[in-house]
Amino acid sequence: MHRPTRAPTLKEIAERTGVHISTVSRVLRQEEPADGWTPSARRVREVAAEIGYQPNLWAASLRTRKTTTLGVVMPRLTDGVVATTYQGIEEAATHAGYSVLLSSPPDDLDAQRRAVELLLGRQVDGLLLSSLHIPGGPFLDSLPIGPLPILTLTRHADAGLPFVVGDDRLGGYLAGRHLLDRGYSDLAVINGPEHATTARDRMLGFFDALTEAGITLPPHRIAGSTFEVAGGVAAGRELLDRPDRPRAVFAVTDTIAIGVLGVARDLGLTVPDDLALVGYNDIPVAAQLPVPLTTVRSPAQRIGATAVGKLLEIIGGQDVESARLPVELVARKTS
Repeated sequence: MHRPTRAPTLKEIAERTGVHISTVSRVLRQEEPADGWTPSARRVREVAAEIGYQPNLWAASLRTRKTTTLGVVMPRLTDGVVATTYQGIEEAATHAGYSVLLSSPPDDLDAQRRAVELLLGRQVDGLLLSSLHIPGGPFLDSLPIGPLPILTLTRHADAGLPFVVGDDRLGGYLAGRHLLDRGYSDLAVINGPEHATTARDRMLGFFDALTEAGITLPPHRIAGSTFEVAGGVAAGRELLDRPDRPRAVFAVTDTIAIGVLGVARDLGLTVPDDLALVGYNDIPVAAQLPVPLTTVRSPAQRIGATAVGKLLEIIGGQDVESARLPVELVARKTS
């Protein structure tokens, strides 16, 4: 009868290397020192690798009251920008020795509540929330979170928590300033869902640039949309399928802008001769479109990685400051 082999232990490594078991435990827990491993520490790690030693994370969590696990609630994971942000989270957490428990519910509050409660039940050491709705405070107050470290990313949602986001208001300003500098003054904007601070802040930044130029958009030049291509199609038709259509449009995401490009094509409009367009995020396809899209590049992966670093600082008892990471305008052929 086959019997499973017993897992290697710290004691075996100590016996093979001739050091105390506490030394083995310390060497296998710590990061490599700046001046490198000592010969004895290097030998400990070599033996551990040779015999296939794996740390018992469950036992460690019982001793430390920590699970070395981060919870992440991140709706819309099929969106490329969201997926790139999560990639930054996963890589940074792994590098720090943490695992990630991810929940990607629909982008509504009831679904997000269930996701948070599920992760709380898994005893995560901290929580990252990417898609809170405005205003975020009442929603957070209704959750049984207690003292659990929490940080928001991508959307800050006016929640009063530490956050890591792109500088969306600056990005919207850069989009508006770019169109004004190109000589456009007959403008329109397509906003995203009203619950998303990303969309709101980008639109407000766009308005900042227009206010500097003495321009105020009338209500019929401000269209709403979802974050999907279909939303851009609907908003594009609203703005463009009329005799007094605008000369230039800022869309608060690239996916919305792609929908607008489709409407312009169907209406026989040439970009940028008949219509200039600026998007936001710089998704990979933006540069490969038949008319490459002018857009604002937001550092999605860096947002995720930075959020993990700051959450780990909070878990370690440190105070952290929120971060708005820099964005940049990428001028291409649609403007």
